[in-house]
Amino acid sequence: MTTTPMNPETIVLHAGHRADPATGAVAVPIHQTVSYQFDSTDHAANLFSLSEIGNIYTRVGNPTNAVLEERMTALEGGVAALAVGSGQAAVTMALQNIAHAGDNIVSSTDLYGGSWNAFANTFKAMGIEVRFVDPEDPENFWRAADERTRAFFAETLPNPKLHVFPIAEVAAIGNEMGIPLIVDNTAAPVICRPFDHGAHVVVYSTTKYIGGHGTSIGGVIIDGGTFDWEGNAERFPMLNQPDPSYHGAVWTQAVKPLGPIAYILKARVTLLRDLGFCASPFNSFQFIQGLETLPLRMREHCRNAKWVADYLREHPMIERVIYPGEFTGLQRERAEKYLTNGFGGLVGFELAGGAEAGRDFIDALELFYHVANIGDARSLAIHPATTTHQQLGPEQQLATGVTPGYVRLSVGIEHIDDIIADLDRALASVAPAVIAA
Repeated sequence: MTTTPMNPETIVLHAGHRADPATGAVAVPIHQTVSYQFDSTDHAANLFSLSEIGNIYTRVGNPTNAVLEERMTALEGGVAALAVGSGQAAVTMALQNIAHAGDNIVSSTDLYGGSWNAFANTFKAMGIEVRFVDPEDPENFWRAADERTRAFFAETLPNPKLHVFPIAEVAAIGNEMGIPLIVDNTAAPVICRPFDHGAHVVVYSTTKYIGGHGTSIGGVIIDGGTFDWEGNAERFPMLNQPDPSYHGAVWTQAVKPLGPIAYILKARVTLLRDLGFCASPFNSFQFIQGLETLPLRMREHCRNAKWVADYLREHPMIERVIYPGEFTGLQRERAEKYLTNGFGGLVGFELAGGAEAGRDFIDALELFYHVANIGDARSLAIHPATTTHQQLGPEQQLATGVTPGYVRLSVGIEHIDDIIADLDRALASVAPAVIAA
């Protein structure tokens, strides 16, 4: 296998696997097994002591999962990755890996509703405070942080607000303060590489664009290998003091022969082992299939989304289009800076007639699926105020970009004429109600 740097279209087909050494199979095998035969008692002891890296139990590691991890690591330009059972598991583990009860996280307000709810309620119940700040001004992260802040958290292309996050600006603040920036890049694979802009850890819901087929739930955490955990030992005792959950290992010291992977290895052998958020090998196989066409699909998602945004902008029933390519000023500058290969496949809009018109529009769609998901190859639509963000109060909904009349489209890769025709039919069906109102 060549060591020459490869482009995304090549990485997603070749990284991490060439052929099965036992059979010569080119396709990645599904290793549907729980456990693995040890060569000897010494071999088993070495694996458990981490003096040798290998397979012990699929809850902690699996060869099929490992190919997905290596491929995502190569795609993002990181040093190591960990496949887990869902995107929510990835977000939770990425933060729990460095935050105890009594610590805090500073998070962007521009979040997926499930993440906001987890931070505001479930993390609070665990004793981890999450402080929400408006990312419009990156200095808000500095103002909200203190000596117990363990991470900054954000989404590259936050769903549903779609205001691109200032990665480099906040990462620079984090570097100065000794605080890592963790970025959820779920809505922007290929079109943004957060590590290139200074982010330290990237998470994905592989359920979305990575898979693209809408058949499997999964997530991944990718370590950029650039944060100095040892140099910030006082802020990160979990990585720099003996860990009683793994016979007193000091993670920044234990992994030195293996490279800068203290963060991801600790997540694997403690949190994944203890909490069991493991990825299914079958689902990882499905994500590997999706990855093979990801760059091609993202081109079509971005192209179709732009056409949809252009169509909606000119439609008399649409009051506002929410799409990075439609923004002006600072938001447009950030979109152009960070989204280098298209503006993504998500489009939001405000429909004249408010929430009632939005519901009527959703119910009138025929091609678009009405589902709580994004990133499928097929086109999807939803009314966030009554679904994905329903658990948030009115003020919290507004903070994340959700208004009563907001409709979110995840534009698929169908022929653009068919996509526009479906939108046109649905808008025409609600026109009388809107006019009467």
